[in-house]
Amino acid sequence: MKVNFSNDIDLISSLKKGEEIGYAYLVTSYHKKLCVYACSLNNNPDLAEDIVQNVFVSIWKNRHKLKDNFVVKSYLYKSVYNEFINQYRKNKKVSTLEKKYIDALSCIVEEYDDKPLAKQINIVKKEIDNLPHKCKQTFLLSKKEGLTNIEIAEYLNISIKSVEAHITKAFKILRKTLGTKIESILFLMLGKLYQK
Repeated sequence: MKVNFSNDIDLISSLKKGEEIGYAYLVTSYHKKLCVYACSLNNNPDLAEDIVQNVFVSIWKNRHKLKDNFVVKSYLYKSVYNEFINQYRKNKKVSTLEKKYIDALSCIVEEYDDKPLAKQINIVKKEIDNLPHKCKQTFLLSKKEGLTNIEIAEYLNISIKSVEAHITKAFKILRKTLGTKIESILFLMLGKLYQK
């Protein structure tokens, strides 16, 4: 029997009562999305599956401690994130850059978790492609290639002020189109997609 819980309060109530139908609904509704999210963190589908499984098992074991009024979706994503960090720390120390990347990813997922992360990144890539040519070239040399403004100026044979102006213009256009989360999205893109 398929049940559609209309709100988190009913779902949490069902879980706290130990009703398997509530647990089945939780797993059916979130398993795939959480696996995609976990895989985006560790780039390992098998480990991602383990992380999500651990989160679901933990929720079931601790269902009596669930608060009546929390947002299930946010709780699940945060739990997956925390489980990932715990597993990662067991294996090696998280560098500052890795922590920044993970925090940015977490921020984006919490903000846009109704849409796949890949879709969000594609939107940003499209907006970068739509930048004026020189602006896009300068922006990518700075953010993708990591060149300094002086290096870009020498490479493009333009002044440093022109480099700064192009980068400022790019950010202004991207912020206007994509909002204030653009830095986090760019960090993800530059750290993951543009390194290829």
